[in-house]
Amino acid sequence: MKTVIAIDSFKGSLTSLQAGNAVKEAIIKADSLSEVEIFSLADGGEGTVEAMHEGLGGKIREIEVTGPIFDKVKSRYLILPDKTAVIEMAAAAGLNLVPENKRNPMNTTTFGVGELIKDAIDSGCKNFIIGIGGSATNDGGIGMLAALGYDFRDENKKCIPLYGKGLEHLYEISAENVLPELKECNFRIACDVSNPLCGKNGCSFVFAPQKGASEDDIIKMDLWLEKYAAIAKTISPDADSDFPGAGAAGGLGFAFHTFTNSVLESGIDIIIDAIGLEDSIKNCDIVVTGEGRLDSQTVMGKAPIGVAKLAKKYNKKVIAFSGIIGNGAEICNEHGIDAFFPIIRTITTAENAMKPDNAYKNLTDTAYQVFRLIK
Repeated sequence: MKTVIAIDSFKGSLTSLQAGNAVKEAIIKADSLSEVEIFSLADGGEGTVEAMHEGLGGKIREIEVTGPIFDKVKSRYLILPDKTAVIEMAAAAGLNLVPENKRNPMNTTTFGVGELIKDAIDSGCKNFIIGIGGSATNDGGIGMLAALGYDFRDENKKCIPLYGKGLEHLYEISAENVLPELKECNFRIACDVSNPLCGKNGCSFVFAPQKGASEDDIIKMDLWLEKYAAIAKTISPDADSDFPGAGAAGGLGFAFHTFTNSVLESGIDIIIDAIGLEDSIKNCDIVVTGEGRLDSQTVMGKAPIGVAKLAKKYNKKVIAFSGIIGNGAEICNEHGIDAFFPIIRTITTAENAMKPDNAYKNLTDTAYQVFRLIK
């Protein structure tokens, strides 16, 4: 029997590779003749750099960049052996980098994301995989673009502040100082939302409240972004505020689509393609996936469903393991997961259950019982 394991991390507990090794240990214990292949997995969000590094190697590069509130933060990204750069925008402009009492997307910037990209370009990278989840920003991506050489000016030809509120004063955009290498770069953007840039379904109304915006701020930012899109149209025919995903990460999706050679794709689909999972699934007997919490939200572009969808393309059975099972998890059965199993084996606290040693043992013990039955 050949089993392919592709499990997302159990956040705060086990990495993707650790979870995969726990299941492999159980399978071999149940049947020593089994063939097992493990893939590190992520969905394009937090943990993508780590999972890609575990699975494909490469070099982690650590640099200091401008954080979302203009302080200096230590950030990191991955350069794969083929010189593809893997970047999580949240590592430079994430909500987790902003203290709760300072959260306000009127005042946050994506400039550090551009600094990461520029550093990767300077390191010889021309191909990029960028996850844009978890942002603290609503600046339409002007911070990132400014770091790459775009100029955003007011009616007096002065550069505007590079945060959400700065868009109030935007009058013109210039590409005269853009890095010449940028036109040779290609970006695959891991984006799992389809929101437009503006309007009631746009980034300001839908996502800005959780980043600290007031109702008055939301209305203003939406109008400023609408103006920004109109100005962007004067220098780029690709400017489309209604493009699905334009509103991702406070308009960063719009910035990539408008000003770079980019495609916005499902995060898990990008990762699956990058790690070469499909070829192995074609020739296996059973697929194992999972994540820390399996619930109704799992079907909304999360990693286990991406794996299950691919497995069903080849009529493979799919088993999922998770730390806990949340409300509505049964819908996962309708999306390719044949059976799922929580690994908590006794009454305990969340803190105790999430200790890596305990989580590893619980996952191994649960998977062993399942594969005893399969054998």
